[in-house]
Amino acid sequence: MKKVLFTLALTAGLFFISCTSDDTDPPVVEPTCTDGIQNGDETGVDCGGSCTPCIIAIENPAGFTFERDGESTVSFGGQTTRLQMGAKILSTFKDETTTAAKIKAMYAHEEGVMDFGDVDLNASNKSVRSKTAASVDLFSTNATDQALIRADFDGWITAQVEEVFPNWGVAAVAGTAGQIADGSSTRYISAKGLEYNQLFNKGLIGGLTADQILNNYLSPAVLDEADNRANNDENVVAEGKAYTTMEHKWDEAYGYAYGLNADAANPNSDLGADSFLNKYIGRVEGDDDFAGIADEIFQAFKLGRAAIVAKQYDVRDEQAEILRQKISEIIGIRAVYYLQQAKVPLARETPAYGSAFHDLSEGYGFIYSLQFTRKPNSTESYFTKAEVDAFLVDLLDDGDNGLWDVTPETLDTIAEAITDRFDFTLAQASE
Repeated sequence: MKKVLFTLALTAGLFFISCTSDDTDPPVVEPTCTDGIQNGDETGVDCGGSCTPCIIAIENPAGFTFERDGESTVSFGGQTTRLQMGAKILSTFKDETTTAAKIKAMYAHEEGVMDFGDVDLNASNKSVRSKTAASVDLFSTNATDQALIRADFDGWITAQVEEVFPNWGVAAVAGTAGQIADGSSTRYISAKGLEYNQLFNKGLIGGLTADQILNNYLSPAVLDEADNRANNDENVVAEGKAYTTMEHKWDEAYGYAYGLNADAANPNSDLGADSFLNKYIGRVEGDDDFAGIADEIFQAFKLGRAAIVAKQYDVRDEQAEILRQKISEIIGIRAVYYLQQAKVPLARETPAYGSAFHDLSEGYGFIYSLQFTRKPNSTESYFTKAEVDAFLVDLLDDGDNGLWDVTPETLDTIAEAITDRFDFTLAQASE
């Protein structure tokens, strides 16, 4: 008896899965692949005998392009719409004539309401608020935290209108909201030094984009829901669509990262296409310590989608775990980066508070987003909501005036606590 082990081979973009031959005399030859050829064309492996069934090869394209019968199966229009809505909402934080009711209506948009200066957005049944803290893994059974988180975003809108807008032309000082110079820019801050637009913006990187990617669309609870796996196995497409439901769910995750790129099939050529996750994948990629992370994220998205086409769900899930780690790292790295960057203008003989508060407000938002991260091969986030809330209290608790009183020691303590959960160092993230 001979036993031959065929090892995994990668040729021309195909992942070939091995099988073993355990021949008897003579072998019983039966087709085991969907092409009707025993262990044949679909893997490029022929055992020459009775083997375990072949696995369809993973055809991993150069770009995020997938077709069925000549028609693209990639679709993430809803994600593009929400990213566009998010950008419109952020712009209102800089219009001191806008009301809280107007901004909140944009955030919780209802189909057909004229919330945006855009016909398509007004007609959409999508909204940003409905997808904030809305993942199946973290919030399907946690309505309490979901409500608290959405209340935070609503509260930042209210605070911008009620605290900052009335003092739009007033010079900010400790304890008084207003405007403050940051080089050639002007920042508009609360009495405690917070830029609410930055809290809202960076908070959505976690609360919308990361949560929907890591804890919703990449979750087996969504990908394999109901008959999704059986339908994908049989290439049963969604009604009126070219894609299977599983393919579409994966694409929706992809859309939250790349939905506004000019060439979404090859998005790394214009990272920074939005003000959310996409922008900060690019920023972290620009740090030599993390060069390559943008491609790692893109390749994991692409290979995971290709694995769905090939019905190789173990490979799909491996890519999901890579994405959980790498996208979580983006958030952790930037949280630490901004905490450390703020120390420089604060240490000047005449502190540059405008620059420091801008960094710290961005840092605040990224810290807030840590609760939406996801440890790979785990059901847990890197930080609980309680841990994140404690960081944010500490950040504002060195004196009565919040960021005006924050010390380098506090910034280091929080930054070190964050890096301790990840595989990068304080020095790497600080550059």
